[in-house]
Amino acid sequence: MAVRLLSLGWEVTGWTRSGRAVDSVKTSGDPGEAVADADIVVLALFDGPACAQVLDRVSDSWRPGTIVVNTSTIAPAEAAALARQFGASYVHAPVLGSGSAVASGELEILAGADEVAIGRVRPVLEALGTVRPAGDAAAAAALKLIANSSLAGAVLALRDSLRQGDALGLSRAQVLDVLELGQLGALVARKRSFLAGEQAPAQFTIGALAKDMGLLAGASQSPLRSADELAASPAGLDADIAQAATAPAVGDDVLVPLRAYIRGHATGDPAHFREAFLSTAHIEGLRDGTFVSWRLDDYCALFDGQPAADEAARSRRIDSVDVHGSVATASMSLWHGAATFTDVFLLVRVDSQWRIANKAYHRH
Repeated sequence: MAVRLLSLGWEVTGWTRSGRAVDSVKTSGDPGEAVADADIVVLALFDGPACAQVLDRVSDSWRPGTIVVNTSTIAPAEAAALARQFGASYVHAPVLGSGSAVASGELEILAGADEVAIGRVRPVLEALGTVRPAGDAAAAAALKLIANSSLAGAVLALRDSLRQGDALGLSRAQVLDVLELGQLGALVARKRSFLAGEQAPAQFTIGALAKDMGLLAGASQSPLRSADELAASPAGLDADIAQAATAPAVGDDVLVPLRAYIRGHATGDPAHFREAFLSTAHIEGLRDGTFVSWRLDDYCALFDGQPAADEAARSRRIDSVDVHGSVATASMSLWHGAATFTDVFLLVRVDSQWRIANKAYHRH
């Protein structure tokens, strides 16, 4: 951003928390000194606490009439608190776009403030991209998190496609070629080098996107799978977001008891259920409108060692598996004649093996 503004004739003084200098941009080692003569202070920081710390540090150093433009991605409540603190001297303006969009002045800027405040900083914002009024500071912050949630969803959708391609024995290059033709094409084209395993500096880290999804889940008080899935990515938080899409599928070891459970239904042999479940397990759900809670022995007694008469027409599918260290959750769909079952499992790792600790089901 500093380089872009400098290239258009603005006088820019920079300061970074890390001490990193930027070619051609005058920098100061002291943030108070950097803002002392500024009409506009532009923030681009990692999170809300960083914004609060930096503004507390420099707010006594700038001149009366200085206005703050905060492009950082933070929680709506954090943006609202800063807006209350600085009043008409604060514009919350998170941006959509990468480094190349900054360089070409093609950012999309969600400006959260009143029209007068936005008007004061509009020349600077328009040097960086297109200004889109977004209501107040909290609304602008919330909209940025929503925008990033679509990116997180695309990364995880790409991950699922690559995993399925691996499972089907397709080459990574072949899968990427096809995905580039579809709805994920722009992401694949932009991140092709990372997806192909080439090493390059991260453009947007997994940790940053995971942070944003955590903020969104906290603000909405609604579950958001991408927050946990990104934070737990084996690629590491400092890796580019594309590398979250290259994470291998869950190991086969956690699938062993689930596949044994499927064999139990397919064959009617309760030995497979004893292989799948812990001996202390319970199986619970509604049967003919009545809640039942079976111990494993009771459940096994329902099977006579023979497959169902219509077994050829039945099918089962593992829908999801989420591993959290030594515990995991899984869900499965079973189509048994006119009935469809949704099974939800809690699994634990015991003596280096995964076993089903409990199962709950819904029949519909």
